[in-house]
Amino acid sequence: MSKIGKAFMVLLALAIFSIAAMAVQADVGNPGSQSDPIVTKSYVDLVESKLRQYVDSKSNGSKELEIVYLANGEQLIAESGTEISLRSGIATVIDAPNGGLCDITAGKDLKKGEEISQNHLLIVPRSDGRGVKAQTNVVLMVRGSFTVIN
Repeated sequence: MSKIGKAFMVLLALAIFSIAAMAVQADVGNPGSQSDPIVTKSYVDLVESKLRQYVDSKSNGSKELEIVYLANGEQLIAESGTEISLRSGIATVIDAPNGGLCDITAGKDLKKGEEISQNHLLIVPRSDGRGVKAQTNVVLMVRGSFTVIN
């Protein structure tokens, strides 16, 4: 191949490379444009705040542990996901047709009328009337939504 042929091939290769590079560049949007927006810290903070509010509004019940006092015979009926721990007194399980309370500490399902062990973590799996019934005056720690029935 002659020197002119080699030069032509190099120029042709450069031309093809240049055209390809321009096509790739055309795909990338200009900074700040609709296809490649620049966002400010205040915008990110606003979106984060709105997202946090949304998540908080969808969370079930209280995030804090609440101390609940039940008198003998009173019932605490809890919603799905509520956590209960008996601190003092004697209480029994109120179950539902689909099961009882999850005793996470013992690793078992507690059924109707079973006595609850103190300081065990119980979780209510469904909002179907499950809860605890005080057999004496009791103190509970509860995180989540619940109703006390006399």
